[in-house]
This record gives sequence, structure tokens and C-alpha cells, in this order.
Amino acid sequence: MSPGRSRPRQPDEQLVEALVPTRLPAAVPEPAPLPTLPTPAARGGDGRLLFDVARPDAAGRVTARALLRALGWTPGLTLHVDVVTGAILITPAADGAHVVGIREELPLPAAARHLCGIARGEPVLLAALPRRNRIVVHPSNTIAAVLADLHARILGEPS
Repeated sequence: MSPGRSRPRQPDEQLVEALVPTRLPAAVPEPAPLPTLPTPAARGGDGRLLFDVARPDAAGRVTARALLRALGWTPGLTLHVDVVTGAILITPAADGAHVVGIREELPLPAAARHLCGIARGEPVLLAALPRRNRIVVHPSNTIAAVLADLHARILGEPS
């Protein structure tokens, strides 16, 4: 086609009504029934268990002000950090190699994070047990597995 010539104009498209299917009414699905949660287990004593969620920073520290204050742990307190059954157990210890940080953060050493599969920035569940004066740090993959199993049992599905 030469630059001086224009294209012949195409007619606008038109739908042929007989060829366009009519929209079928969509059935509204019934909502799934809500699961019935099990009743809380009876606890001995005051049975307090406190929770918080945090994300380790680049140095592997997590801020846990509310839990530390509930336990009475202050900055500078020496801690023992250990890995027990895929979770990090933190307890006060006079000869501990770690300390509560000045900004009320807990150290999660690289070796402990690696053994538990905790990646930087990945959320962790911190559980404080005031009667036992300790904090247990659970990786998110453990929490996801426990909840998936619980939900499967609640809904009667194979896990």
C-alpha cells in the first residue's frame, strides 16, 4: 500500500443476537457450616499462657515487649537459648550466653533458627509460660502443620 492511499473502511462489528448465548442464572452456593471448636481444656492453677507474633530482623532478634514485661524480664537479663523438638526454648540463666536487648528484643541465634527452619522475616509464634519463667518460639511451618491437622479433624477430612 502506498503512503498516499488510505485503507478502505471496515464496517463496525455487530453481534448477531441469535448467536450470543443468554446468561444462565447463577445458583448461589449455600455457605459451608462453621466448624464447632472444641471446648478449652481444663487448666491447672492459673494456666496463663501468653502469645505474641513477631518477625526476626536481619540479626535474628524479635521484639517481644509485652511478653518480657509479663515475665519481668528486663534488658540485660542473661538467657539460655536451646532448641527442643523443633522450637526455640528461652530461659533466664546466670551463665547464659545471650541477653535481652536494650529495646526489649530476644535473640534467636542463627544456629537455632536454622535447626527450626526459621527464615529472616518469617513470622514466629512466641508463647510465654509465666509459671515456668520461659518463652518458647515456634516457627510458622510448625503452627501451619498443627492448624492444618486440627482443621482436618474438625471438618472430618483425612489429614
